[in-house]
Amino acid sequence: MAGTRGWLRLSSTVAALGALVAVTACGGGGSADGGKGGGKAIRIAYQAFPSGDLIVKEKGWLEKALPGYDIKWTKFDSGASINTAFVAGSVDLAAIGSSPVARGLSEPLNIPYQVTWVLDVAGENEALVARNGSGITSVKDLEGKKVATPFSSTSHYSLLAALDQAGVDASKVQLLDLEPQDILAAWTRGDIDATYVWLPTLEELKKTGKVLVSSRELAAAGKPTLDLGVAATSFLKAHPDVLPAWRKAQAQALDLIHDDPDAASAAVGKQLGISPAEAGAQLQQGIFLKPAEQADAKWLGTPGKVGGLADNLHSAARFLVDQKQIDAAPDLEKLRKSIHVEGLTDAVAP
Repeated sequence: MAGTRGWLRLSSTVAALGALVAVTACGGGGSADGGKGGGKAIRIAYQAFPSGDLIVKEKGWLEKALPGYDIKWTKFDSGASINTAFVAGSVDLAAIGSSPVARGLSEPLNIPYQVTWVLDVAGENEALVARNGSGITSVKDLEGKKVATPFSSTSHYSLLAALDQAGVDASKVQLLDLEPQDILAAWTRGDIDATYVWLPTLEELKKTGKVLVSSRELAAAGKPTLDLGVAATSFLKAHPDVLPAWRKAQAQALDLIHDDPDAASAAVGKQLGISPAEAGAQLQQGIFLKPAEQADAKWLGTPGKVGGLADNLHSAARFLVDQKQIDAAPDLEKLRKSIHVEGLTDAVAP
């Protein structure tokens, strides 16, 4: 049942895209050709989770590096909605989870975008938490319970992985598709028993709940999830000057997280509307690569030798097939071609 519901939701989303594309093409904000028309605009989809991406936005580094562009940042609540925006041609660059990317590169979406960066590797910043008073003390106790997560997200993927690891049939869990802000409201009302979600919503829920498993633990068990930077393929071709500047800004943000955590926390706190101390505590729960590690064989790799990130996406896609979330996984070679390594070494050089 749970897998079927997720697939039906995906199918209905695809069916609705024709209307969405039509609206976008008629002037729904930004050029609908993904940058092919030569317009000097960059439409960036961001998410409100602690990351270097928020630092880049807060500091205005991209605007300073590319003064000839009109840069528009739009907040999205989940990877599913970002995928929909890419299909509609209404976004150029985005911060999105690895599971939605694996789904986006698979049938029936087949989104023409490229992975350009690893924003973070999920640690304690995403977790499965049970509400106090729910009677849930382990993942096995979720059978028959109401568990919310944003469908098609890294949290959804991790929830399915946690259930699978614990031997719990997902069809026997009442899975609810809710965005983070709706999860918080449902939790407060007592409408759900547990949820798999990310920061900063997770931090609020932990005050009245118990963490059952984190994404760090699932990564150690072979089911890692990441937050990635992606770019529309057509945009990369039309504006070859943008990605080097974007990567330089993201590398600067990673350096700030490692070298000046107080400054990084202050910037993230401003974007999330929380104190620097709270932002710092949340940043510490994620795993952030150093810039040079982006080109490591474990991650994006180098021209002629794409890294292990392609294998990670392939594994995620095959798991989604097993969970009946998608029909078929792309072959590994297709995923390797979706990792954009050109120019990466220059961008991350000290």
